[in-house]
Amino acid sequence: MSVPFNKPVIMGRESEYIADAIARGHVSGDGHYTKLVNARLAELTGSSAALMTTSCTHAIEMAAILLDIVPGDEVIMPSFTFVSTANAFVLRGARPVFVDVRPDTLNIDERAIERAITARTRAICVVHYAGIACDLDVIMEIAERHNLPVVEDNAHGLFGAYRGRPLGSFGIFATQSFHETKNVICGEGGALIINDPARIERAEIVREKGTNRNRFFRGLIDKYSWVEPGSSYLPSDILAAFLYAQLEQSDEIQRRRKAIWERYHRDLRDWASSNGVMQPTVPADCEQAYHLYYMLLPTLADRQALILHLKERSINAVFHYVPLHLSEFGRTFGYAAGDLPVTESCSDRLVRLPLFNDLSVEDQERTIDAITAFAPQRSALASHTV
Repeated sequence: MSVPFNKPVIMGRESEYIADAIARGHVSGDGHYTKLVNARLAELTGSSAALMTTSCTHAIEMAAILLDIVPGDEVIMPSFTFVSTANAFVLRGARPVFVDVRPDTLNIDERAIERAITARTRAICVVHYAGIACDLDVIMEIAERHNLPVVEDNAHGLFGAYRGRPLGSFGIFATQSFHETKNVICGEGGALIINDPARIERAEIVREKGTNRNRFFRGLIDKYSWVEPGSSYLPSDILAAFLYAQLEQSDEIQRRRKAIWERYHRDLRDWASSNGVMQPTVPADCEQAYHLYYMLLPTLADRQALILHLKERSINAVFHYVPLHLSEFGRTFGYAAGDLPVTESCSDRLVRLPLFNDLSVEDQERTIDAITAFAPQRSALASHTV
């Protein structure tokens, strides 16, 4: 039997709630379960409001619309992220300004942000990689000093915190993902987290095809109409029903994922130390989300050899992002190899290990045993630097 990298898992009453959503006769957007999910997400993030969307991608696109991003604007972000982070702003005509990441957390290097600010900068978009917070004290201070809004791409970070405050509660907007690879899932789905109450009504309009339909449903107007450009960002209530069942089990999900993450960290510590392999760094002021477990091998060749070594033993481990600034389209913005050296080095050397909600102890031990039987090329160790 193979050990998959990820597997979607039924955790509770998903099937029951889907059947109930159908029985209620409202399976399109903003039904009974969508409202329950929105309320739960607002509670978890301590936000003014949460609006479930069809994907995290669409949530970021909504944020770009609500920030009135226009052609010629610039948005600062890491290159080490999923393409959706950049696409949302590029679709509005903005230029992504990529900055390097820190070598310890792989989060945006807060020291590089201020150097990237120009007269055209309109926002800062941060990504909490692996569910471990960026240095939000410094980032929010820079943003306030330059009067720039912050968007948190919190696709990895639900259930994480910084200095005791939930991730997703710092930026004017934050976005969540419920893709099947995340801690709680509905196959495909996301949410826009809103931390400014004055932005809620317009967000509802943009999400509902640019209409004030929500005001009509609340009885505030006698008919609804087209108010501004928008799109259909509402997921089916069937997906929300599945997600709500997962959210009900979030404590158990997080308990399981924490145990898996900590077992990797503990049982691979000696091997990593002996072989020049870097394990994740979790700063003391961060409560991580236990979203993924990664390691940084000494070289690209070592990373590829380890993935093959595991594959030959029917264990599926994978790399992660190809830096956006080195992608075919990213280069059209004037970037080239060597521009962001930490990002490029970490991307080459990173491998992610199997981690999902019902990964068995036996399969994890099998994975750990296979890893500790692997030796990176010793010749590369002495010359490796980040």
